This record gives sequence, C-alpha cells and structure tokens, in this order.
Amino acid sequence: MTILFTHESGAGHETSPGHPEQAARYGAVIAALEGLALDRREAPLAGDAEVLRCHPDGYLAGLRAAVPAVGTRQVDADTHLSPGSLEAALRAVGGACAAVDAVLAGEAGTAFVAMRPPGHHAETATAMGFCLFGTVAIAARRALDVHGLARVAVLDFDVHHGNGTQDLLWDEARVFFASSHQMPLYPGSGAASETGAHGQVMNVPLPPGSDGVLARRGWGDILRRMVAFAPQLVIVSAGFDAHRDDPLAQLDWDEDDFAAISRAICQAAAGCGAPVVSCLEGGYDLAALGRSVRAHVEVLMEAAE
Repeated sequence: MTILFTHESGAGHETSPGHPEQAARYGAVIAALEGLALDRREAPLAGDAEVLRCHPDGYLAGLRAAVPAVGTRQVDADTHLSPGSLEAALRAVGGACAAVDAVLAGEAGTAFVAMRPPGHHAETATAMGFCLFGTVAIAARRALDVHGLARVAVLDFDVHHGNGTQDLLWDEARVFFASSHQMPLYPGSGAASETGAHGQVMNVPLPPGSDGVLARRGWGDILRRMVAFAPQLVIVSAGFDAHRDDPLAQLDWDEDDFAAISRAICQAAAGCGAPVVSCLEGGYDLAALGRSVRAHVEVLMEAAE
C-alpha cells in the first residue's frame, strides 16, 4: 500500500492572478489521484521544531510577521504569502515528516505528499522560487535526527535545480543529494561542478529541448551513485515541469518518462532496502501535471506491492 498525505489547506495558499503556482494545481493533483487504492491520511501541521531543523528562528518569525491579513504579499519576485500560506507550507512539511515516520515504521513501502507550495528552492534564510520551507531537506533531517539513520538519499527531477535543498544539505555528509534539471534556467545553479562539502552532491544539467532518452541516461548515472551510497531511505522531490507542455521550461519529457524514471528510482531503492517518500514540487500545465502525477503514483503503488 502507498500512503497519500494531503490536506485541503493545499488549496488555501493563494498567489497573484496569473501566477503559475496557482491553487488550481492542488485540485488537479487530487482529481488525478481519484479512484486509486491509496491509504489516504491528513498531512499534519509541522511544529516549529521541525522547520528549525533547517531554517533559523528569525526566518520563521519573519515569515509569520509578513503574512497579510487579506490578499497577498510578495516576499520575492516570484514568491507570495496569503493568509493561508503558512498553514499550507507547514502541512507540506508535516506531511513529509509523517511520511518518513510511516515508511520507517514499516506501515508502507512508499508514500506521496500532495501539498503545495513546493519547497526545493527555499534556502536557509531565503524564500524564493514559489517556496517557503525546504520540505524534503527537513524530512531528511528528521530521518537522521529522530530515527537515527546513517544515510539518506534525496533525489530531485524537477526541471529547476533544487538550489534550496542543495544549500540546506551542502555540508551534510549523511545525505546524498542528486538533481537533474534544465540548464540554463532559473535559478542558475546546479552545475556539475557543484559537488557538496563532502562530494555527496551530484548535479546533472540537461540542455533545453532534450528528451526523456537523455534524462533516463542521466538518471542511470545518478542511481548508480545512489546505490553505491546505500541509502536507508530515499526522498524524492517530484516536480513535473520537465513535461513538454509545461510553460516554464523547455524540456521534452512526457508522463511515460516520469513513470520510467520513477520506476528506476523505486527499483534502485528496493535494491538498497530503502523505502521511498515522494513530495510534490513543480508542474504548471494542469492537464500535464495531473497525468504525470498519476503515472508517478501508480509506479509508487507498484513498488509497494
């Protein structure tokens, strides 16, 4: 069985009209997962202590102070706060942490956290790229700090480099972080030369217009490195904006590519005896997002059988 963690507050984070990271993304994902035999659970609200595993107290306090009573407020050129934003972001973190707890307790082999806003661009004290908290990095830290794991892998196939995750885990030798992403593209980081303080970071830049064949080759390289690392848990930043229909990038993937990469990840994780937690990141064409999420989750379900 695969566990689905979600909460209706995922639709309560509002952005400005025309913004690609819109509340309708949540509805598209939930609709796409209808009819699947998932163990559906409410994403809990993360406590401050979880956020503080990766972000300083002043940063959290500053975001709280910046939340508007009505409407939206920009915290950078792309990132907005609305009255419901902090609950949504804290439940995204809480869902990821609960998913880690559940799979490590043996309740399921895989879990998917269907929440927004995304998190992989949020740096230590900087909200950016639609993201407020480094959700997957926090979940990895929980696995290390609370469950005593020695090795965790964090894998990111969003079309944009997970600069925030890399920043938060740069000096963490117990976490292997790998990202495939279009380059050049926002946020401008993710060169292959960026390898982490302990050589535990792997970046695979992909040229604009490249298709799933090149992507699968790159993921083969990533997963060989991951298997050598022998993680006890795999956490995925599952962004679906590398789809050919996505308006924010220029890669040429389709849902079959997402399924193939997801299957390769799950097979490599199974070879290590590691459960898999996946967290929603990007994906901004609603139809393509729905199809790709369903393909991804169906693979997670196959892996959990």
